[in-house]
Amino acid sequence: MPDGSAPLKPRTLRDAAGLVEAGLVPPEAAPGLERLSATYAIAITPVVRALIDPADPADPIARQYVPDIAELETLPEERSDPTSDAPFTPVKGVVHRYPDRALLKPLLACPVYCRFCFRREVVGPDGGLLSEAELEAALDWFAATPTVREAILTGGDPLMLSPRRLRHILARLSASPHLDIIRLHSRVPVSAPGRVTAALAEALDSEKALFLCVHTNHAREFAAPALDALRRLRRAGVALLGQSVLLRGVNDSAEALEALFRAMLAAQVKPYYLHQLDRAPGTARFEVPIAEGRRILRALRGRLTGLAWPAYVLDLPGGAGKAPLGPDFATAEGADWLVEGPLDHEPHRHPARAHPSAPPRAAG
Repeated sequence: MPDGSAPLKPRTLRDAAGLVEAGLVPPEAAPGLERLSATYAIAITPVVRALIDPADPADPIARQYVPDIAELETLPEERSDPTSDAPFTPVKGVVHRYPDRALLKPLLACPVYCRFCFRREVVGPDGGLLSEAELEAALDWFAATPTVREAILTGGDPLMLSPRRLRHILARLSASPHLDIIRLHSRVPVSAPGRVTAALAEALDSEKALFLCVHTNHAREFAAPALDALRRLRRAGVALLGQSVLLRGVNDSAEALEALFRAMLAAQVKPYYLHQLDRAPGTARFEVPIAEGRRILRALRGRLTGLAWPAYVLDLPGGAGKAPLGPDFATAEGADWLVEGPLDHEPHRHPARAHPSAPPRAAG
């Protein structure tokens, strides 16, 4: 620089003025987005900003993160708590819907704020960090609930915690003999990969089976910084899963999903869940009808390895759990089954047969 000072470090964009300055929204959009930011948090990290093509009005990365005034339009079927966390919260920071697993939400801050997030009304840069007393009460609940076999750290993003705090949480959970599995859900490896330091990776060391579920929705999110972060995690022995949301304008085609799942596998991330959109307020522009989602996945069967096949699920309102949505390749016809071949797309009859009788007992 002319005055000899160091260049400014890239910063996370958090308001309408920053979005305008970065060329991500036109100046005339600023007043509406200022109103929007009073309700829903904005954050676009430098790594994510570098992935966005501002010249493409349909850029799939921008669509996930750049706010739109349409988010202030709430439809009757949209709910502020679409997955029903609140009714299943025995203590602050814990959600217990399934008998054998429970969520732990140690904080509600994220590195980025997805415009389709189902917790979008409660997450934010200043929101939801459990106090020491609240965290210990939540961890005590896990220790005192032997039916729970799996602890799932979510939020917010648990990798926004310091390595020290994360290490403490995992140590407390690992001390419970009834807990077999610890799972963490995070956007950090692809949206803020610089946070995946050696200290953070070391903090994830656990005597329990530990899985990190990485949230990504488009193949371009697997850029060099993300691949480096994922490599550090793998070298630390962390098993990696992938979860995605089926989103209009982001990954709503067989080609886009194929590229996403192939990118996951190339980074040794096993596709785990493909979520149907949760109907949070202001998210209608992202919804892909279930019938269309089933058609897209059906088109991928046979042209994509089974390793890349996630469970396509809908988290039902009211806390009823995740329901698999298919697609189906078999239908009953009388006592037989008609099974569609994913390579020839023709129905093949699979005749029923009587259950074989038990083998005769040996003489003597």
